[in-house]
Amino acid sequence: MPAKRIWVNKLMNKLISTTDIVRKYNISYQTLNYYTNLGLLPVVDKKGNKRLYEERQLRLTLDRINDLKKEGYTLRLIRKILSGQIGD
Repeated sequence: MPAKRIWVNKLMNKLISTTDIVRKYNISYQTLNYYTNLGLLPVVDKKGNKRLYEERQLRLTLDRINDLKKEGYTLRLIRKILSGQIGD
């Protein structure tokens, strides 16, 4: 992807750092790291050693994860649902 296109995408999709996510969405660093390592929350860019996430997608995914957890789904099943491997 050309550099100009990446730059435009970053402007259209607000990126948010792990520190800002923890503060804004009341989620712990451990939970954020765990969800990222499970592949539930994709990192879209890195700035130094800071991970950046696309805020809109992150918010939607966190809401979906929380809804599915309330319904009793395990994170393993949630990962499959979010990846489209199974329907919910």
